[in-house]
Amino acid sequence: MEIVLVSVPGCPNAPVLADRLARAMAEVGVADTVLRRTVSTDEEARRWGLRGSPMLLVDGFDPFGVAGMPISMSCRLQKVPSVAELRQALRRTSAMVWSDALGRAGAGRRAPVDGGLRAVQQRVLRSFARTGTALSRAELPQQALTALHEADFLRLDEHGEIRAVYPFSAVPTPHRVQIVGGPQVYAMCAIDALGMAAMLGRDVRLESADPVTGRPIIVEVSGGGAVWSPRTAVVFAGQQATCCAVAAADACCGSINFFTDARTAQSWADAHPDVEGRILGQKEAFELGVAIFGSLLDP
Repeated sequence: MEIVLVSVPGCPNAPVLADRLARAMAEVGVADTVLRRTVSTDEEARRWGLRGSPMLLVDGFDPFGVAGMPISMSCRLQKVPSVAELRQALRRTSAMVWSDALGRAGAGRRAPVDGGLRAVQQRVLRSFARTGTALSRAELPQQALTALHEADFLRLDEHGEIRAVYPFSAVPTPHRVQIVGGPQVYAMCAIDALGMAAMLGRDVRLESADPVTGRPIIVEVSGGGAVWSPRTAVVFAGQQATCCAVAAADACCGSINFFTDARTAQSWADAHPDVEGRILGQKEAFELGVAIFGSLLDP
């Protein structure tokens, strides 16, 4: 996430916005560096699209801009956003980015009813939840399986067998999920693991490990809430910067992992310049998992 604070020289509200922004970023778990840009001429104001000072840009978007505001180096007419308002803007932007990456470019992971696709998808999901394994292709209509694969609701291997149906993986991954009263399953990525309890309506215990330190990470999800160990744990959500793959399994699942803290997550990101992404705090990562997978078994 690129965060830029644009202001004119001596703007009295710029330090206020910077302080509130730092507090909001800490609460949300955003570890990105805030870029500061000072605009001193009308030409620079036009280049930045400055509509009153100070202005905040999140990935090039002004979350507090008002339609029709003219380019201006004067003080911004609106009050400086509160910490709560800034927190909401950061969460909204990150959720847009990662729900797009994980949720089929914003189309969601719930298959359409047409052609019986949702019925087949849900049948495969329930098999995983009940037995921990995938159904064989012989047990399912081939046309529907192919359509679900092509639309990235599930993935088939070279033999046409089910390799994954988000959030479940048919092969071992670093993310093990024990369904309380049910089997142990594997999740495609950290976000997928966090969404399972909401999808199933059952408590789960997630076990993973920090890719940098190897330290175990456990998340127990019960009653709509989650308890994380260690308490400093975060999720890095990334995707291959140069990957042209449509399937999330190929483009991003391997780059969405649990870390013991933001420092180790950042060190992993620094060591993988081919991966674009950002650190998600616990609440943000959990809410994203619920948003993507919570409704998959609804009628």
